[in-house]
Amino acid sequence: MKIGMNMLLWTNHVTEQHFPLVEKIKATGYDGIELFLGEGDVGHYSKLGTFFKSLDLGVTAVASLAAEENIASPDANIRAAGLDKLKWSIDVAAASNVEVVCGPFHSSFAYFTRQPPTLSERKWSVEMLQKAAEYAATANIMLAPEALNRFECYLYNTMADLKTLAEQVNHPNLGAMYDSHHAHIEEKSQVDAIKTIAPHLKHVHISENDRGTPGSGQVHWDAVFSTLKEIEYDGWLTIEAFSTVIPEFANAINVWRDFSPSVQIYTQGLDFIKKGMQGS
Repeated sequence: MKIGMNMLLWTNHVTEQHFPLVEKIKATGYDGIELFLGEGDVGHYSKLGTFFKSLDLGVTAVASLAAEENIASPDANIRAAGLDKLKWSIDVAAASNVEVVCGPFHSSFAYFTRQPPTLSERKWSVEMLQKAAEYAATANIMLAPEALNRFECYLYNTMADLKTLAEQVNHPNLGAMYDSHHAHIEEKSQVDAIKTIAPHLKHVHISENDRGTPGSGQVHWDAVFSTLKEIEYDGWLTIEAFSTVIPEFANAINVWRDFSPSVQIYTQGLDFIKKGMQGS
């Protein structure tokens, strides 16, 4: 099992100016970092990958789709644009040595029709993800779509939803991810939710109910850690926390205040995960 730190706490676009911070994260004891794939080209991400490799850091990434890239859209042109965005995400991820690309890319983030999901929307999503998984296989990258809470997404909210998606895509390069923040809102039980998605689980976000320091809020962490051990999960445990440091990004994800000091999140958070997985 490996522990990672999502860079979205500080930036939605990692550049050379963030290398000293990445070195601090490595020195703190992390096995890897997680990027947000938002802008840049293959050359940019290749430079990042070279630097991460020099530090012996593993890399995972988050991808998302804008409204005009919705692979669950009834518009075939919009679905095609979404598939192109996923292929771009896979290309730049491969350039930076990413192992897993996670995120709510089964549809567009924070896009709503004001109606419940339809069978057609889910069918279109599955069809595009099958093509994306085939493309990911050529880069040896695992895709791990994420269920979001009902305030950020309507198409896939629970692990039961996500299990159905993974089963329908039915490709070895597409699994699923578990996020403790979203599960805290949507699931009846963290234990049951993790066991439901266990056959497809390829990535885990450790995220507090308020997006602050893990262990400082209301998530049922004993249940999370004990169940991950029970199912013998051996992938990444990556802290995802947010701040107001980049106003445009913070506003897009409805973050209106800082929940914990960033240094507290990544230092205490690491200790918390280690103790949780050791059962202490």
